[in-house]
Amino acid sequence: MNSKIVEIRQEIKKIMVGQDHLIDSLLVGLITGGHILVEGVPGLAKTTAINALAKALGIDFKRIQFTPDLLPSDVTGTEIYNQKTAEFAIKRGPIFTNLLLADEINRAPAKVQSALLEVMQEKQVTIADNTFKVDAPFLVLATENPVEQEGAYRLPEAQLDRFMLKVLVDYNTIDEEMEIVDRVANNTFETIVQVADKEDIEKFQSALQSIHIDEAVKKYMLKIVFATRDPEAYGVGEIAQYIEFGASPRGSIDLYRASRAMALIRGKEYVTPLDVAEVVKDVLRHRIILNYKAEAQGISTDTIIQKVMQNIKAP
Repeated sequence: MNSKIVEIRQEIKKIMVGQDHLIDSLLVGLITGGHILVEGVPGLAKTTAINALAKALGIDFKRIQFTPDLLPSDVTGTEIYNQKTAEFAIKRGPIFTNLLLADEINRAPAKVQSALLEVMQEKQVTIADNTFKVDAPFLVLATENPVEQEGAYRLPEAQLDRFMLKVLVDYNTIDEEMEIVDRVANNTFETIVQVADKEDIEKFQSALQSIHIDEAVKKYMLKIVFATRDPEAYGVGEIAQYIEFGASPRGSIDLYRASRAMALIRGKEYVTPLDVAEVVKDVLRHRIILNYKAEAQGISTDTIIQKVMQNIKAP
């Protein structure tokens, strides 16, 4: 594993117990510039993880609690009239940061969610007639609570597709939770120190370009994505009855980028099918639209992806 990445992980681990998959996903998003949607019940240290990452890198971090009465200007910023100068001035919103935590994103209506679309895709924000670029790196980590759906708004497919990864965060093991309880009771959490900076992030991103992907592995990735669109052509015809729409072209692009980032995190110079398998569910689970038949039978997108992976032969 890359030594600098090891140091960053060690710092995060000072206050995070378990949740290795979430930490790896954050690093993948940071290296590739891809945004992450995290689904998990409250209290699983989602906010703690991204705050720890920001401190270890010495970059800016802001959090927005999404609520039904939130306005787009609460996210992006707005124009304010200055009576002394008789002019309008721009007041920038919390979106101007490096790491943005959009907490419970599905609690805000579509108008507010759409305020994020431009900055997630174009890395710029429009306020009135002015357009501003956000500083690099810029990463949105949005959270969803799968339990409480009252007063929640379903994220539109166009916005879901902007997220590189959708990560499912589960409860810790009993041993991990025991360690958490002990640390909280005895206040033994260590202080996080900065071990990297923006320059290191740029180095990671440059190193990503040197990670080799063999043509056979590229084709393997595309077969996985295409099997979600045309299951019969790829020997998984039995899942066709459950799929309304397969993964978009962004799915192919992000599977390519995330696999490379995972190989880099693991300290390898090339991508293997194992790297693809590690990220494939996170990349595709929110991009496959299932029909009512799948919902009625309890078929999830993870089940569909698993079936595809079992039938597409790895090179």
